[in-house]
Amino acid sequence: MFAAVTHAGWNAITHRIKDELACLSLVGAGRTLCGAVLACLAPLPAPAAWPYLIASVLIHIAYQVALMRSFRLGDFGQVYPIARGVAPLLVTLFAVFALGEHLDGASAAGVAIVMTGIVGLALWGVRDRTSRPSGPAVAMAATTGVMIAAYTVVDGVGVREAGAALGYTAWLMLLDGLAIPAYAAATQRAALVARLRPVLVPGLVGGVLSVLSYGLVLWAQTRAPLAPVAVLREFSVIAGAAIAAFLFKERFGGPRIAAAILMVTGIALMLGTT
Repeated sequence: MFAAVTHAGWNAITHRIKDELACLSLVGAGRTLCGAVLACLAPLPAPAAWPYLIASVLIHIAYQVALMRSFRLGDFGQVYPIARGVAPLLVTLFAVFALGEHLDGASAAGVAIVMTGIVGLALWGVRDRTSRPSGPAVAMAATTGVMIAAYTVVDGVGVREAGAALGYTAWLMLLDGLAIPAYAAATQRAALVARLRPVLVPGLVGGVLSVLSYGLVLWAQTRAPLAPVAVLREFSVIAGAAIAAFLFKERFGGPRIAAAILMVTGIALMLGTT
């Protein structure tokens, strides 16, 4: 649950930074710095975990690009719940049918209720006439959700193979964080410094929050089935809706409140069974 709140926080920070390349570069730099420190303190992941770790790095890079594009195309309160809502549904289906994980009645009901709440939040954002055109934003947000589901499944298996969640997290963040800053440095060179300077602090803070958020998720995945962890993480949608309303002054409205209540109900059901 705490990971969900920190995730909404770092996504809100990236939404406010309008320079996409500068934002991704600073978030990546923050991740790399944290990853390097943690890598000095944690054991290396087991050899069996490295194929999953490398695959996850590539998926995370695609996820970051899709996330930033979706934020440029739509309002935070519209695209964030869609991106977060697609992921747990796909992860749950994969965990049940491919990994053979079992959900009891209460957990299954909790998943269904949380998903209903997420869909409600997303549809309200799509229908809100004050929003910018929603079609491309919805498509990119859904693509982001597919990327989230992919790295959640890959990391859920990889972190268990690693033998230590901290070591897996450290190397994932260190390698993942290098890619976009390296690209920015190679293509922008001297101009990059001027682009980074105005958003240096919030960008780095976003990177640190992203490490904290996902590190907690990976730790949880070593102690609980993938599906409940993936769905409980979607408490971030409630935090994101609150941020959209109070920080970005986006419409909240009765339907969003009702959807948030549904999500709280579903999460409570799942907490009672995990």
